[in-house]
Parts: sequence; C-alpha cells; structure tokens
Amino acid sequence: MKLKIITFIPVISFMFFFTACNSGYEKTGSNSDSNTITVNIKEMKQIGTVSDRFQSYNVEMVEVVGGKFWKPYKLMDSLPSAEAASGYDISQNNDQMYRKVPEINLTDKRLLNLAKGLAPAYVRVSGTWANATYFQDDDKPAAKVPTGYVNVLTRKQWKGVIDFIKATNSQLVTSFAVSNGVRDKNGIWTPVNAQKLVNYTKTLGGSVAAAELFNEPNIPTAGGEMNKDYNLNTFAKDLQVFTIWAKKEVPGMLRLGPGAIGDGLPGISLDEIGSGATIFSTEGMLTTEPKPVFDGFSYHYYGAASMRMMKSGPFSIQAENALDSVWLTKTDAVADFYKTMRDKYQPGKPLWLTETAEAAAGGDPFAATYLDCFRYLYQLGSLAKKGVQVVMHNTLAASEYSLIDQDTHLPKPNYWAALLWAKLMGTEVYEAGENKPGVYLFAHNTKGKEGSITLLVINTNKGETDMHIPANAQHYTLTSTELQGTAVQLNGKELKLTDSDELPAINGQAVKAGDIKLPALSISFISFDDAEKK
Repeated sequence: MKLKIITFIPVISFMFFFTACNSGYEKTGSNSDSNTITVNIKEMKQIGTVSDRFQSYNVEMVEVVGGKFWKPYKLMDSLPSAEAASGYDISQNNDQMYRKVPEINLTDKRLLNLAKGLAPAYVRVSGTWANATYFQDDDKPAAKVPTGYVNVLTRKQWKGVIDFIKATNSQLVTSFAVSNGVRDKNGIWTPVNAQKLVNYTKTLGGSVAAAELFNEPNIPTAGGEMNKDYNLNTFAKDLQVFTIWAKKEVPGMLRLGPGAIGDGLPGISLDEIGSGATIFSTEGMLTTEPKPVFDGFSYHYYGAASMRMMKSGPFSIQAENALDSVWLTKTDAVADFYKTMRDKYQPGKPLWLTETAEAAAGGDPFAATYLDCFRYLYQLGSLAKKGVQVVMHNTLAASEYSLIDQDTHLPKPNYWAALLWAKLMGTEVYEAGENKPGVYLFAHNTKGKEGSITLLVINTNKGETDMHIPANAQHYTLTSTELQGTAVQLNGKELKLTDSDELPAINGQAVKAGDIKLPALSISFISFDDAEKK
C-alpha cells in the first residue's frame, strides 16, 4: 500500500502506519478462569531504575503559538473511507481535518492544578511545528512570518511556557527551528534562532534541560520550508554544528537524538513508504559521517494511525482490540528495536521516549475514555522494566489523546491513571512476577515510603482475578461502569475535581494479607504496609 503525499503535512508521524501489517490480534479479554496470582514481595529483585521525571508529557509548539491542530471528532462532518488513506488530503488546507486553536492559557488555575499533580515532570515543547518556528526576540505582538519559517513565537508566549515550567516543578525539553530561515549559504544549520531562544530563557531565570536538534529528523521535510533535497550528509553536518554550539553555549543541556519515528514496528519496511517525502532510517542517521554523539538516545512511538487517517485497515486499531496483548505489547517490540540501535551506536546512553500516545494524528475517540488507561499504564510499567528512563505522553491538553480536555481543562481518564502513577510509583523497578493471560504485573518502590513496594496489576479480562498477597496493604483500584466512558472510579467512588478545581484526596483502602479478588477490567495499585523490601 502506498501513501500519496498531496501537500505539506504538519504532523507526519502517521505516514509510517499506512504501510504496516498488523493482522491477527490475540484476544485476552475473555471469561476464562485463571490461576491465582501469588505475590512474594521479599523475593522481588530490583532490575533497574528510572528518572524521577519518568512520567512526562508534551505541550505542542502549535498550542503555544496558536494554529491548526487536529479537529475533535465531535466537530468532524465525516471520516475517511474504510479503504486505505492513500490520496486522502491530510494537509493543513483540509479544514475538515483541523481546527484553529488559540494560544494555550498556561496560567489557567485548573490546568495548573492538574499539571502540579503530575510533578515532577519534563515538559517537552516541540512537535513538527517547532521545526519552522521563528522566535521574535522583542516585546511586540507577533509580526508577519519571515521568509524561511512557518510560525512566529513571541517573547510573551515563551515567557508563559517558562512560568508554567516553574509553577509546576517541571524541567524544559525542546527542539529548535531547522527550516531554511536558519540555514547558511551552503544549506547547513546555524544557531541564529536557537541562540536567541536560549538567551531569552536565561533572562527569565529558566533553562533548557534537554533538547533534540529538531522534531523527527528522519522525516526532515515535514515541518515545511525545508529543502526537498535534504539528505543524511546535511543531517550529519547539522548535528556537528549543533553539538559544537550546545557544548559552548548551553553546556548543561542534554543533547537528545536521533528522535526518529516509525522504525521497529512489526511489519513495516521504510522502503515501502510512498513517494513525496524524504525518509531516513534510524541506522542511517547513526552511521553517516561525522557520526553523531548524543547525551541521551531518544525515539518516538505510535502504535497506530487514528481514525482521522483511516477507519479500518492493516494499521488501524479498533476499540474492540484495545485490550489485546498484541496491541499492548507492540510498544515493547519498538523499544527493543531502539535499544538495539542504542547499544550498537550509542552504548551506555539513557533511553528516552520523547513522544507517544494511543495513535498518531490526535488519537482515536476511545483515547479519551477509560479503555485507553490499560495501554497507558501498561506502557509505563513495561518500558520501565526495559530501562527506558523517560516517557513523554503527547499531549497534556490537545486533541483526543491528551490527558486533559483541550476546551474545558477537565481531567480525562488517562489523567487519573497518570495521577495514581505519579503518587505511588517510585524510581526503583522490580521484577513483579509472572504475568497470567490478560493480567500484567509491574512493581516499583512506593514513592515517599522507604522500603515499601507498590504493585501495579492490570486486569484486561472480563472476569475477576484471584490474587494472594503476603502482607497487609493499601489498594487503589480504578474501574469504570462503561469501558468507553469518561467517568473513572477509585475504589468505587468517582474521581472528580473539587468545586474549587483542586484535586481530590487519593486514599487507598486497607486490605488484609491473604486471598483477594481484583475486579474485571480493572487497574489496581497495591502498596504493601508491612512487608518491607530490604
């Protein structure tokens, strides 16, 4: 299947998904009986650690500057046909696909309170729009976009970002403009725009904790205003200039890369991608001379293309398959691919997943429901075991896949899942024990409670799961009366903000050592009181 590129595509990660083969989903959501799961806390071995900002998130540059982003499904008149999306107009000229969004209000009390609940975190302000964003380094309103760029970022907008970072105990991750407006006569990247942004950040008392040179460089022409003949040779020279500049001007900033998307997905061959776009392989980016050296190895991952791109087909995901093991574990296969690349070409460098969500192009409708909480928490638990140090969800508050509703700033189901992780799961990763069909186990030290373990149990089955626990514990069980609903209960009580937009108290329920039953289609965090891990 070939993808025909019609016009400029602002977020092109989903291109890879149209050529993938993803048939034969395995069903795990069944009513079959399963053996009792026995947990032995004292015999759990620590297998790794993650960053204290392991669970992090993205605020797209287009949200900061204002612009067209994925239109909510409720506002769309139609979806693409059931056939492949080849030839479907996915450019910004298609008003059916996008809507104009105003600049995000990062001072909104509700949004700030919700973001504080996820602290500490990295906040990545990047995305395809950042590749061609001009920083207007004065205090005037946004002027006309200069030649060689697509968007304008003002001081006021960037100050809003830095103020948000400070208010939420976060650290900033970003990327820089790489379009024709920053290139010299030989077509090589210069820090002309990046230097202004870094300097202004410093004057605000802020700093850049980490940065990729640009967003998804294996699809370099995606951001617009980039020469179509951009090649790996140019990319290598760009990185060389970036490295020299960053070491001198921003020595405390971690240089992340390559930041690729699309490699490692089962059934995908990059050679099958249709004409009209420049596409590099991850290995190509890592081996072209001069070879890059990064401080951290970054990649992006989406397991499917959203319904905005295709309603069905070999690389779509349907709600009825969203609990299947093949879908949930796809993130593992991709992580293994990038770990292999890291070990071969950047050995010893920490692995960062700097952009991920349920599906590319804004997510499917069920991304905004309880159903996607299973994928969200499985991914965090599994990638922590694989040694991924940081996972950045896309996005905080834009489109269906966001943690927070874009228009109301009310929490979505995945926000509550993220909040439980933030409150309970520490940085030490343990081997939790053997999974059972449809049941997945993960274990970390309990945040803020020395010597204690918190077990995460994800039950995707349609029946209860029997478990034997060795000690008294506090359990926090997430359920919903409707799998594709937006209401989430914690131990039977619906999670809601207070009337003053504060987070509710997150309290566990005491459970005695012995046999317990975990509800069907539930997610449980079990923090052990008495069985300290020595």
